[in-house]
Amino acid sequence: MSKFVLTVTCPTRRGIVAAISNFLADNGCNITDSAQFDDQETGRFFMRVGFQSETGATLDALNDSFARIAPDFEMGWQIFDSSRKLKVLLMVSNFGHCLNDLLYRWRIGALPIEIVGVVSNHLTYQKLVVNHDIPFHLIRVTKENKPDAEARLLALVEETGAELVVLARYMQVLSDSFCERMSGRIINIHHSFLPSFKGANPYKQAYQRGVKLIGATAHYVTADLDEGPIIEQDTVRITHAQSPDDYVSLGRDVEASVLARAIHAHIHHRVFLNGNKTVVFPASPGAHASERMG
Repeated sequence: MSKFVLTVTCPTRRGIVAAISNFLADNGCNITDSAQFDDQETGRFFMRVGFQSETGATLDALNDSFARIAPDFEMGWQIFDSSRKLKVLLMVSNFGHCLNDLLYRWRIGALPIEIVGVVSNHLTYQKLVVNHDIPFHLIRVTKENKPDAEARLLALVEETGAELVVLARYMQVLSDSFCERMSGRIINIHHSFLPSFKGANPYKQAYQRGVKLIGATAHYVTADLDEGPIIEQDTVRITHAQSPDDYVSLGRDVEASVLARAIHAHIHHRVFLNGNKTVVFPASPGAHASERMG
């Protein structure tokens, strides 16, 4: 049986869940998991429904049918074929821990995506990428060629059909126009500390201040650099006995795991933009292993 995911956002009102349930039943579909959230502050309703067709309904037929009821509730909606893997373009500079982690998860099937290429402004990880039979693209960036470099990047996104761009420790700032064009489709990872340290050598700064928690934040990229809507975060506890190198090692581990969880949530359509925030539904206990991450 074909499996699908329906995502819906709309103004909150009575009858939304009933309309969706009736639609699925009328089209021979059975709900396998469902999550919803009614934001009382904004008056917005969010819903994600996993379902399977028991009568052979196709994606096109389901889209045509749902399009007839969605306007009644002012719905923003999409139906996804669960068997289709999202096309993802990875970007990296000279720190490879996140790239290595993502490639490993992809290789063992824990991260079900189609990696359409890796872009870097350095040659550091060319061999690693090519050895995975993934196209590697060197796009060097300087102050003088930045507009041309970004034009090449945008052309590459269009050529590969990339639906998500992941900045796996890519250390170049993207322009406002590029961020706007790819809104909700670029995920970045960065260190986040309590307190926060910016600039060079953040882990050394954290060590010098005796920080007891270090962490990482994965978020959608906006023109406000590291201020985009947060998808996933985590922390790791530090003791006085640990060295600056320990901070770096632990920081890399938490960055890699947080980024992977954020991508996982995005590709399974569990993340909804809600103004400057996100609604992130957890994977249901009954979901397939490929949809759950520990």
